[in-house]
Amino acid sequence: MKILRVDKLSDTEWLNLFQVTYRLPDRDPRSWLLASRQEAPRCVTGRFETPDAVIIAAFHRHRAKLVVTREYRVPLGGYEVGFPAGLVDPGETVVDAARRELREETGLDVTRFLNASPPLYSSAGMTDESITLVTVECEGEPSNKALDASEVIEVLFVSPAEAACLCADSSLKFDAKAWLVLSRFAATGKV
Repeated sequence: MKILRVDKLSDTEWLNLFQVTYRLPDRDPRSWLLASRQEAPRCVTGRFETPDAVIIAAFHRHRAKLVVTREYRVPLGGYEVGFPAGLVDPGETVVDAARRELREETGLDVTRFLNASPPLYSSAGMTDESITLVTVECEGEPSNKALDASEVIEVLFVSPAEAACLCADSSLKFDAKAWLVLSRFAATGKV
């Protein structure tokens, strides 16, 4: 595939829309619309190594439960069941971002890092946004004191049985990655 042209259709702080004109071998030029958190889409820059955001699957050791969030999401017109998450700031490591975001969105503190995925892509037909899924242990009591004015987040603690009930509830809207982790937690009791 060869990128022929990229037109930036919006210019906002957190997300932009691009029209990419490209050619596949032995085919006529085509165009694709995509959203990116980058100044130029990753398909142009080739910079796939640094994720845009982190999602934190946190196990609260004292409660022996998984930390889940219920967060209002404008595109869904309601609440999404997910995990604490947020953008990685410039110059920030994934570990630092996970520690900061867990604290800001839940009031909880990371006590141990268990695992971090490579950059993952959840909707490659629409965006080049990448996330790293970070698994941690945490402690503390939930607080919403550090939430941004645009955030409405409720912190839940779920056991494997409660995770199974959440996953079985077809009326809920889930983050795809969170549903996968929750269903595994329900089946195995492990994060």
